[in-house]
Amino acid sequence: MRRNRVALGFLGLFVLIVAFVLAAPLWADHVAHTGPNDTHTLQKIEVDGEKRDVVAPTGQPIGPVWLGADGRFFLGADGRLGRDEMVRLMYGGRNSLFIGIVSALITTLLATVLGLLSGYYRGWTDTAISRAMDVVWAFPVLLLAIALGLVLAVGGLQIGPIHLSGGSIWIPILIIGIVYTPYMARPIRGEVLSLREKEFVEAAVAQGAGPLRIMFSELLPNLWSTIIVFFTLNIANNMLLESALSFLSVGVQPPDASWGTMIASAFNLITSAPLLTIIPGTMILLSVLALNVFGDGLRDALDPKSKVRFEAHSGLSAAEGSETAEVATP
Repeated sequence: MRRNRVALGFLGLFVLIVAFVLAAPLWADHVAHTGPNDTHTLQKIEVDGEKRDVVAPTGQPIGPVWLGADGRFFLGADGRLGRDEMVRLMYGGRNSLFIGIVSALITTLLATVLGLLSGYYRGWTDTAISRAMDVVWAFPVLLLAIALGLVLAVGGLQIGPIHLSGGSIWIPILIIGIVYTPYMARPIRGEVLSLREKEFVEAAVAQGAGPLRIMFSELLPNLWSTIIVFFTLNIANNMLLESALSFLSVGVQPPDASWGTMIASAFNLITSAPLLTIIPGTMILLSVLALNVFGDGLRDALDPKSKVRFEAHSGLSAAEGSETAEVATP
């Protein structure tokens, strides 16, 4: 992994993004002196000795003032309520990353358990789980997530004693965690089907190990490399889906912020204040790009055999082609 400087560089970029959003309370309390939902519609601020409206009577918000107002409205204000855009960017990033990571954990947990059960037991267990996954797989991810988001945003979710309101941040987390489960469960099931025929599993059965012990003590350790790579890439996919859902108003609900909701709220000002959409969009782009590049590097590091097999096969094909050319040459 240390040889892949590109992957490590993008890992460093993602760490910087995480540190940036985690510093949100520090910036809000000690620099901007405002919260993510505090409104300043009728307020004036002093920028380089000049009084300026946070939101003009025409509805145009103030643009980035950088350090002209001692850190306040560093990236300007949003177009609706005059909220500090820098503060909302940092707090919105916390929500976007939180949703991406927690939903990826849910996907990983569900996919690992279902993949182990389906691949190990096979038979009717495999059939039942596979058909259930096929039902989810049959729908486009975004359309299924939008449908579930609309239903749960209206009525919330009741599971026994647990009740989630329609505006809870856990609604998009559960939706995203569920809709991506088949895309991870199928590869894990395929690996389990292959591993259960290996000699070490037969040895465990001969020693009297039960199914649970074989699945979680023998098979699961051999799946860690696949699970880790999928988990990293899932975070990126989940952040993209959360941004799309929030942009369509079925993800994170106001007044909470995410990078998707920030783009949605500023969309009507894209011509007069384009930075309000460009900046959160750029943060989504950098986060997803960093996770994807690092995930690819992690896959190469944890599964070097696939790369070696590919290179060996390519070299063999080239050698065979040259020999054929030599034979055919008169």
